[in-house]
Amino acid sequence: GDVFIEVDGARFDDGKSTPDDVAVRVRGPEGSRVGVVMEREGKTMDFILTRAPIKVTAVKSYMSDKMSSVGKVGVVRIKSFSGTTASTVSDAIKDLKQKGAKAFLLDVRGNPGGLLPGGVETAALFLDANKPEVFVVNKSGTVDAQATFAAGLDLESPVVILVDGNTASAAEVMTAALKENGRATVVGEQTFGKGIVQTIRELSNNNGGVAVTLARYETPKHNDINKQGITVDIPISTDCPKDDALACPIPASAFKQPE
Repeated sequence: GDVFIEVDGARFDDGKSTPDDVAVRVRGPEGSRVGVVMEREGKTMDFILTRAPIKVTAVKSYMSDKMSSVGKVGVVRIKSFSGTTASTVSDAIKDLKQKGAKAFLLDVRGNPGGLLPGGVETAALFLDANKPEVFVVNKSGTVDAQATFAAGLDLESPVVILVDGNTASAAEVMTAALKENGRATVVGEQTFGKGIVQTIRELSNNNGGVAVTLARYETPKHNDINKQGITVDIPISTDCPKDDALACPIPASAFKQPE
């Protein structure tokens, strides 16, 4: 596939940039233009793009009966988080339950994050009231403690979260909230480790911009995941199709009742 090298003067070939970092630079007012340098099949290519609205199907769900000892498993694949993700996931969970789902698998492999509230609100669907979800600590040390207000949609069904090395940011916030509250088993690979809130501050004379860190995330147990990631409960290979998460070697024991 294509690899982003540079967007609007900012380089992304340092090996540390996430898709989230690139997205911040690519986004902008409708009709404005942005310069992009990409690598395609070993060749460097320059593009001038005109920004326009795009609609991404960020949540897909399906049923799997591969876990005979568990029963039907409802799989919800979340590609990124937006302001509507939680309501979409809620609808998917209700639909899968009607179809007989006895447990759920949240597949966030390759999920770079997106909007923090999307991750927080999605985690809340599976948590009881007054459960800590995330602490956002700004540069002056002020802590914004975010917790659930009311009981979520599903507090009883076993939940497994499938992650990989590209699971980052808001996806890590959701994963940590469910893991550290004893609500889900995390399987896969160590996550990326992006636990900071950043914005792009423009430089003068259209000389690009610099990423400015505004705050950092801490998990419910006050772990700082930045540059460390989340350690999985059960390490497994994540090299299975994106539309067949249960083809990954997830043990039936991962689907356990909530603590």
